[in-house]
Amino acid sequence: MRDLILVVFLFGSVPVILWRPAVGIFLWVWVSVMNPHRMTWGVAYDFPFAQLIAIAILVGMLFSREPKRLPVTPVTVVLFLMVLWMNVTTFFAFDIDGALPLWERVMKIQLMVFVALYLLHSKQHIQVLIWVLAGSIAFFGIKGGLFTLRAGGEYRVWGPPGTFIEDNNALALATQLTIPLLYYLFLQVRKRWLRWGLLAAMMLCILSVLGSYSRGAGLAFAAMVGFLWWKSRRKLITGIAFAMLLPVAVGFMPEKWKERMQSVQNYEQDASAGGRINAWMMAVNLANDRPLVGGGFETFNLKVFGRYAPDPTYFQGAHSIYFQMLGEHGYVGLMLFLLLWILVWRDASSIIRHSRSQKELQWASDLARMIQLSLVGYAVGGAFQNQAYFDVPYNLLVALVLTRVLVEKELKGPRAEGGGAPVVLQVNAAKGGEQKAVARTRFDPQIRL
Repeated sequence: MRDLILVVFLFGSVPVILWRPAVGIFLWVWVSVMNPHRMTWGVAYDFPFAQLIAIAILVGMLFSREPKRLPVTPVTVVLFLMVLWMNVTTFFAFDIDGALPLWERVMKIQLMVFVALYLLHSKQHIQVLIWVLAGSIAFFGIKGGLFTLRAGGEYRVWGPPGTFIEDNNALALATQLTIPLLYYLFLQVRKRWLRWGLLAAMMLCILSVLGSYSRGAGLAFAAMVGFLWWKSRRKLITGIAFAMLLPVAVGFMPEKWKERMQSVQNYEQDASAGGRINAWMMAVNLANDRPLVGGGFETFNLKVFGRYAPDPTYFQGAHSIYFQMLGEHGYVGLMLFLLLWILVWRDASSIIRHSRSQKELQWASDLARMIQLSLVGYAVGGAFQNQAYFDVPYNLLVALVLTRVLVEKELKGPRAEGGGAPVVLQVNAAKGGEQKAVARTRFDPQIRL
């Protein structure tokens, strides 16, 4: 039954996508992030719905009359250069045939990132994108939170199979990125039932992160809490709230969870940590030997470990977005990756700085702050996971770039040609309709001359 519903819904959406390609972007994000077809058991399980939607979007772009423009900013330029460099490193990969499946997957994601930047253009588009992103991951966070409550935290929470978030660590990271988005939506909505629902979703997502037993997620969560406290205007109240709530959440988890979290302090004796350090050293040795191009996609394999790893018999994934980029795309790829997220952070700071005093742009300031909080989680949690190509952060990049464009447009648009305050026309009814020009504030809603 699930198969039939999903197939009918997605195939039935094709005419809508052809008419409104922007709708296709939201469906693409939903399918690629949430992977609803992985929750079926029949023909829909392996059906390429994302490809179907992407083709409909590309065809619809040719005929749609909606505004279309690709923002050219430092972020989009560096993203393009990074994607271009990934193609170069794939050409020089140790195993081109082995690299091609992941290369294809990453290129599809990045193509749709640029298509989203090209098609989406309004505040409404950004809001829908955030709702789809947050809802797609929060679905699993809510399930994981309820599972943790029911089981008393005795069992780990896992993600849907065959996806970027299948691993417990990956799901925990994705859920952490989603919690700030849920809070942003909480700030935007006014219906009481919806606000209570979002608060409940945030609490369950936090429980889901705890139930993942992910030590990297624990470090990322601590970093996010610290950043939130640091940016808070009421540090004393915020600190007291955290001091009261966190022990309650941690105290709910069983003793074996606490022992696993405490094992971070004894990483020298932990086999998992030792394997990660071995993989990181392999990436460094590989990059030193091939500093420009690295080893290409999927270079963390037994053959390459035998050549570059301190312990050639113990091979595993990079378990770090930074060493993943270093090993697979060399120092050039790593520098482009770091530069990209530094520029994204700078864009968020710029949005906050320019919109904090504008009531009409409060939504942009709130969104930029919450995306920064998500980026803190990605930067810290990603240091221990293979999530350099995970699509959620790149969709947040899309939202931030579009928000920056809208903020700049709003700030520049109302100015008079001379650069001063806009002039509006007022009619003085008491003096027989005498007209006079009056300077108004930048976002005055009255008609401008």
